Amino acid sequence: MLNHSMQAWCVLVMTLTFGPVMHASAQDASHSLSFEQCITNIQQTALESGIDAKYVDAALGDVRKIDKVLEYDRNQPEFVQTFPAYLNKRVTDWRIAKGKEMLKKHNALLAQLTQKYGIPAHYLVSFWGLETNFGSYKGKMPIIDSLATLACDPRRSRFFTQELLIAIRLMERESLTKTKMQGSWAGAMGHTQFMPSAYINYAVDGDGDGKVDLWDSEEDALTSAANFLNQLGWQSGFRWGREVTIPNEFDYAYAGKDRTKTLAQWSALGIKKVDDSSLSDTDLSASLILPTGASGPAFLVYANFDVIMRWNNSESYALAVGYLADRIVGKPQWYKALPDLPNYPISDMVSLQEGLNYLGFDVGKADGIIGPATRAGIRSFQLANNMVADGYPMQSVFDAIQREVQKRIAIDEQAQVGQRVKSEI
Repeated sequence: MLNHSMQAWCVLVMTLTFGPVMHASAQDASHSLSFEQCITNIQQTALESGIDAKYVDAALGDVRKIDKVLEYDRNQPEFVQTFPAYLNKRVTDWRIAKGKEMLKKHNALLAQLTQKYGIPAHYLVSFWGLETNFGSYKGKMPIIDSLATLACDPRRSRFFTQELLIAIRLMERESLTKTKMQGSWAGAMGHTQFMPSAYINYAVDGDGDGKVDLWDSEEDALTSAANFLNQLGWQSGFRWGREVTIPNEFDYAYAGKDRTKTLAQWSALGIKKVDDSSLSDTDLSASLILPTGASGPAFLVYANFDVIMRWNNSESYALAVGYLADRIVGKPQWYKALPDLPNYPISDMVSLQEGLNYLGFDVGKADGIIGPATRAGIRSFQLANNMVADGYPMQSVFDAIQREVQKRIAIDEQAQVGQRVKSEI
């Protein structure tokens, strides 16, 4: 982890680069609407858009602000969870066993869904397991109140206002009560945790009762998930990806979700299947990702991996979906074990990102999240400093960035002194 000196240089970096930190003015805050005024505006918009006044009143007549929702929205965990910690909490022996049970229970329906939508059964069950533990926990927050709270908060007001309006339309279309609509604090609902926009656009009546109920109908939920993935572009007949082995002298600059090659090209670079057999000599495109850097397993991921990320834009989530799906149908654990890595304090990752930005390796806003931009920035820094360019923030990376920033700060300070002296002459 970073020491106090590294945190100190980050403060200096921000001062040198941006000058004094500016806070939002009190005047800005005075321009924001009260919760009651905001709801009045949303009610008017709902009525003008053609939603029945009965449902607008049922949804918003007694709506309340939930401060806990804003706490969840603002909350950042103290630590950035590493991929091993993330995966081990999600792909468990219990979920694998329960997934096999659900695969058997819904065998006939799942076979029909695969035939109609092209989504293999074990993937549908995997999504279901990761989203709600196969329906055992669908969330207990009041959806309308949660969405209203977020819609009347300036941070993402436009997005959540649209989701709230769609949720009211759902009440009208499916004759749903406000009490019935419970889910996550951010508005996701039912077995498959659909946001209102996904619910109204992609949810399907799977049990033939004339309504779409993602809370109480497993058939509706699974059918809706199949339709959603199909609409997102799932390629029938292809898997999410596979674990591979990398040769000793591999150039890790080729790794990264944004860098694709054909299987034939990966094969020419020495990438093989874990049983040491060759990859298919085809033009199928794939990317190489290393969720724990060079010390852990490596994966070639295909177009369906991108589809999973359209459901949830996280490489870790997509890997968990693929791995759980594989385990449910009896495939073995990954060939290379995940390394035992500590979680990173958020402050350390923010400092690393600020350091990379200061050195010219643009990773965007320093938010403490290890996303594709941060990995690309780390890779570029590693390449420039003759390190293994796997894009992973090992302690050696933190230390190297600290040294380079300290050098750059010294140079910048000397330049500023020289400029002042020159201006005084």
